[in-house]
Amino acid sequence: MPNLTDFYIDGAWTAPAVANPLDVINPANEESFAVISLGSKPDVDRAVAAAKKAFETWGFTTPEERMGYLTKLVEVYERRADEMAKAISQEMGAPISMAGNAQSPAGSGHLRAFIEAMKDFPWEHALNDATPGEHIVHEPIGVAALITPWNWPMNQVALKVGAALAAGCTMVLKPSEIAPISSMLFAEFVDEAGIPAGVFNLVNGDGPTVGDALSRHPDVDMVSLTGSTRAGIAVTKAAADTVKRVALELGGKGGNIVFADSDPAKSVKRGAIGVFYNSGQSCNAPTRMLVERSIYEEAVEIAKATAEATKVGDPSEEGRHIGPVVSAAQFEKIQGLIQKGIDEGARLVAGGVGRPEGVNRGYYVRPTVFADVTNDMTIAQEEIFGPVLSMIPFDDEEDAIRIANDTVYGLTSYVQSGDQARAQRVARKMRSGMVILNGAARAAGSPFGGYGQSGNGREGGYWGILDFLEVKAVAGWDPNA
Repeated sequence: MPNLTDFYIDGAWTAPAVANPLDVINPANEESFAVISLGSKPDVDRAVAAAKKAFETWGFTTPEERMGYLTKLVEVYERRADEMAKAISQEMGAPISMAGNAQSPAGSGHLRAFIEAMKDFPWEHALNDATPGEHIVHEPIGVAALITPWNWPMNQVALKVGAALAAGCTMVLKPSEIAPISSMLFAEFVDEAGIPAGVFNLVNGDGPTVGDALSRHPDVDMVSLTGSTRAGIAVTKAAADTVKRVALELGGKGGNIVFADSDPAKSVKRGAIGVFYNSGQSCNAPTRMLVERSIYEEAVEIAKATAEATKVGDPSEEGRHIGPVVSAAQFEKIQGLIQKGIDEGARLVAGGVGRPEGVNRGYYVRPTVFADVTNDMTIAQEEIFGPVLSMIPFDDEEDAIRIANDTVYGLTSYVQSGDQARAQRVARKMRSGMVILNGAARAAGSPFGGYGQSGNGREGGYWGILDFLEVKAVAGWDPNA
């Protein structure tokens, strides 16, 4: 690993323009385990200039050339996957087993999905069979600013970097300053894969400084951000003056509809585990469980038992437990929202405020279940981003759909039913970018993104590449020339 206070710009590790050290905190013990530097506008200017220069060549490479570099990147990534898992576990608290089995492989998996999508991508084609002289060209948009979060660091880095590389864009990555070490390791992978200088650049920093400078920069053609809705709004406003493309993957408040004809023992437990997984720090978690009234109390007891069986522990230890949340700020936010649920009259059936019993250090949160939540309560409307489940009863299918769609978000919805026709009927009525029926696994390369304040654009596979492309129509084309 290079000097952690350096940035990766134009194919080399370089010192920041102005030293501005920041401790990276291990959330399990609240102690610093690394020191990075926060960048400033001069660092952004250098990185963007390098990307702009590199685009003059990289933007005109063939898809086959870019696929070759992506293949080399995957090979390096998979060979060094254990290093990546360790970095992720230390910086954001994912248990090492989960970091090794899910967090780290998510990155290489997305890169592989982009390689597959490139094979059949329609880079150039006639408008239609009747107009062979009207030629459609998909070409890279240019320099892309990539702003990524801390909760699934490599999942998001790979979704953005992989798509940009596949499309022929050059880029500047600003990872979360809370969890930057995995991205610095990724920059090493890029370097080892031999990706040309200036194509990929990394500048650490915070949102108000580096994120804002990237969003406003006149030589940045596109910003792709994953983060909070608040951050998405700020980036969109900053980017407006230069009329650049903005792609956003933001928050969620997933509604999980559980019908009485499902298997409650399986569907309720699966839903609760989905909320507690990654310590609740997933934007697509099914955090609102809507349960048909005839099985509601049974479901509450199953969710309570699931929460009480969920172990919380040291992320450095192997096992199926959950770790801490990422930071003191997140811990305090979650505690405040749990207290808000109590104050607004929801029935607390598991967990609650404070750390788990016997824990006095680290940002650990008790797996928490609220019953008798109404959809106007704060815990039903605000993204908590912690292991907190809100349970709401419903009377019939129409009532369930109404409640599920009563949110500013629209990322992922869930439906549990023994009637496949009904599950699919309800799925069509969900105002969300993704719907998961009866615990099905999402396929590699499937588009990820949402409606409303969950953002715009889609990530992953074909749709992810499309976000980084312009469309050019050329009239008077001779396909035989």
